[in-house]
Amino acid sequence: MKNVKTRPRGRPRALDKDEALETALQLFWRHGYEGTSIAELTAAMGVTPPSLYTTFGSKERLYQEALDRYGASYGSFAARALAEEPTALQAVARILREAVAVYSEGPEPRGCMLTTGAVACGVEHRDVSADLAKRRRAAIAAIKERFDRAVREGELGRSTDTGALAAYFAAVVQGLAIQAHDGVAAEALEAMANIALCAWPKTSRDGTTRPASHRPRSK
Repeated sequence: MKNVKTRPRGRPRALDKDEALETALQLFWRHGYEGTSIAELTAAMGVTPPSLYTTFGSKERLYQEALDRYGASYGSFAARALAEEPTALQAVARILREAVAVYSEGPEPRGCMLTTGAVACGVEHRDVSADLAKRRRAAIAAIKERFDRAVREGELGRSTDTGALAAYFAAVVQGLAIQAHDGVAAEALEAMANIALCAWPKTSRDGTTRPASHRPRSK
């Protein structure tokens, strides 16, 4: 993952939008929305504030476009796994594995931009928090949709609460992101992911589902 470098002082250059978005993405990912100032953004891009506002309109709009870029690049691994893996279980296993790789990449773990970007911020930025929450809900909905398909195909039992199961694995991914952000080693994150997979429900012959930890009582 490339480092963000502050450009040398001098005559402001024309703003390259694609390059500017990548620079903003890296800064927002590292420091969060409130932790990244306009001064830091313009210094890293080598442009003036008017140039930034002319191109993006506002810091909030720049952040939203950076999130879109993140979702289409670094954060796209989940959507690919859901679309490409033949089973829901394989998709979840791949999501967890690749989450560890993405979130712990580089000299210092940085976690997930959607998880750590603006979980808590001032009331003046509540629209930013609301947008992030909406994006996280969309990610859970995509997992649930794949689990619903798994029910139709018989991989999961008809009684499976796909909404709860999707929310659970999304919470695991978010937890991996936060712990990676705090500096937890990739090996430890992988161990957590493997434990989480043990929660995959078992399907009985009659098509019902029970938790993986469930054991019938002895008579």
